[in-house]
Amino acid sequence: MAAETEPVIIVGGGQSGLAAARAALAAGLRPVVLHAGNSPAGSWPGYYDSLTLFSPARYSALPGLAFDGDPDHYPHRDQVVAYLRRYAATLDAEIRTGVRVTEVHPHAGGGYQIRTDAGDEIAAAGVVAASGSFGNPYLPDLPGRSDFTGDLLHVADYRRPEPYAGKRVIVVGAGNSAVQVAYELAAHAHVTLATREPVRFLPQRIGGRDLHHWLRVTGADRLPRRILTRLIRHAAVLDSGVYRQAITSGQLARRDMFTTFTPNGVVWSDGTTEAVDAVIFATGYRPDLGYLEPLGVLAHATPRQVSGLSTTHRRLAYVGLEFQRSFASNTLRGVSRDATHVMRALAAHLSGRRRLPRSAAIPTSARSGTAGAPR
Repeated sequence: MAAETEPVIIVGGGQSGLAAARAALAAGLRPVVLHAGNSPAGSWPGYYDSLTLFSPARYSALPGLAFDGDPDHYPHRDQVVAYLRRYAATLDAEIRTGVRVTEVHPHAGGGYQIRTDAGDEIAAAGVVAASGSFGNPYLPDLPGRSDFTGDLLHVADYRRPEPYAGKRVIVVGAGNSAVQVAYELAAHAHVTLATREPVRFLPQRIGGRDLHHWLRVTGADRLPRRILTRLIRHAAVLDSGVYRQAITSGQLARRDMFTTFTPNGVVWSDGTTEAVDAVIFATGYRPDLGYLEPLGVLAHATPRQVSGLSTTHRRLAYVGLEFQRSFASNTLRGVSRDATHVMRALAAHLSGRRRLPRSAAIPTSARSGTAGAPR
């Protein structure tokens, strides 16, 4: 059968795609990774300049390759980029960069036909969607947004604070990215953090150990989605104490979310108006899966899946969705567990050892990039 010689196509060459490629090789599959970027580092090169991981290096590595340096340091964005490139080089898998998948169609025999932006078509025995969410930032459609004449952007497009020196800036959001960006901007600009509720904090260290030590030893990192969605209802900011102090002291102003834009500013919830130069939304992301539209597998842009396995197509799987199977699902420290789970199931199906379910209950939206989840 032709499908037996066709590869499993992995869409996305970031941490999720690389973890999926390694798991595919371990499961006896032939993975081909298609990545739109110019190097296999996912979305990391596009994050803001000061970003550091919220988890220490010892808890942030993918299987088979440790981060360089002190295992207790918090790797910087550029260190993560370099690490992912090194990791890709260790894999005995074909990784094609500069290739954007535009459509996935069913193929005779049960596989898929992959179409790219270059007009190429590739036959695949199976598909793993590991494209993350950075390409699909979420901007709330607030009244008057189109009339605002200042700078309006998502944190995905923010890089550094210096261009905002002396300006009046609002940062929207109550998660790690929002607070981190607002804090560094406050040293250069007049900043207000706009949130719907007070900011909640988690201590970075407990009993002298980083929080991620306790997440691991207690098993909290592996709690299933059905429990997590009951326990975690609000974003929370990992903090050594500096962010909480900045807000409580007034160094970083916080106000309840504004209700409306005006041409030159906003209307706050108490009815007062304020002129501002820029509004930066740190309001998360949504799964970037538009290329799957021809398969009819999305419900309101959310994939129909359980634990990363499609409930509509037996040869389709997902890696890197938020809370896909656990608290750590879309993080460096947790994505490999999910990749192993879906690749074993996909390999079993392709070999005919067992059948994946065609349907199951569709979970609530698995939105990627929640700022409150430690990376």
